[in-house]
Amino acid sequence: MPPLILEGSISVLAALEANRREIQAVYIQKDKSIRGASRIQQTAAERGIQVRPASESEISELAKGNSHGGVLALAGERKFQSLAELLEGKPDPFIVMLEGVEDPYNYGQAIRALYAAGAAGIVVPERNWDTALNTVTRASAGASEYMPTAKSDSVAAITFFKSCGFKIAATAKGKYSVPIYAADLRGPLFMLIGGEKRGLAASALAQCDVLLSIPYARPFEASLDVTSSTAALAFEVMRQRTGH
Repeated sequence: MPPLILEGSISVLAALEANRREIQAVYIQKDKSIRGASRIQQTAAERGIQVRPASESEISELAKGNSHGGVLALAGERKFQSLAELLEGKPDPFIVMLEGVEDPYNYGQAIRALYAAGAAGIVVPERNWDTALNTVTRASAGASEYMPTAKSDSVAAITFFKSCGFKIAATAKGKYSVPIYAADLRGPLFMLIGGEKRGLAASALAQCDVLLSIPYARPFEASLDVTSSTAALAFEVMRQRTGH
């Protein structure tokens, strides 16, 4: 397949530092002051990757958009971890599965919140998010490259994490749901978060140890979007585990 195009210094640097995909070449625009250029060059050199000075027109011809800021890279497909690899060397890991998220911007923003809040890794269904690589990487501020990620369906993932002694949690509205501030979210935790349209399958919800809800300050029928709900959930987990 043709190489993927990563655009922008944040995305390119994240891909270089995370080392989760092959980088064939990096292009940096000549005669342009680019923030982070020296770090990109140093990291590329450490990985033995060529950095090519290029004109603005050369970069624009390769780029798919106008957000490159004078930096882009030719990259290969993402390397994923196994479910077991997400746990290696991590005491009491917090792992999240994002299921039913269709919008690449929302997907990237959700990963951004999870990474900032200290999640050990994420699980995603079989889907090639590399088709929207630049949107995901920009929306996540590079976190999508850094975040350890495994592919699995929800049933297999729940079965695996249950066998490892994890508490299984999911977001769901209903009479059995517990407000996130009343639930104990410490210890090994696998949390499923569904998209706004389809949510989570009933078969997955039936296997959960706890169903979580996000309380509102006033009567309001609409659900939060996945980016807002993920941030609220992730930082409550962080608060309970760190005390701040």
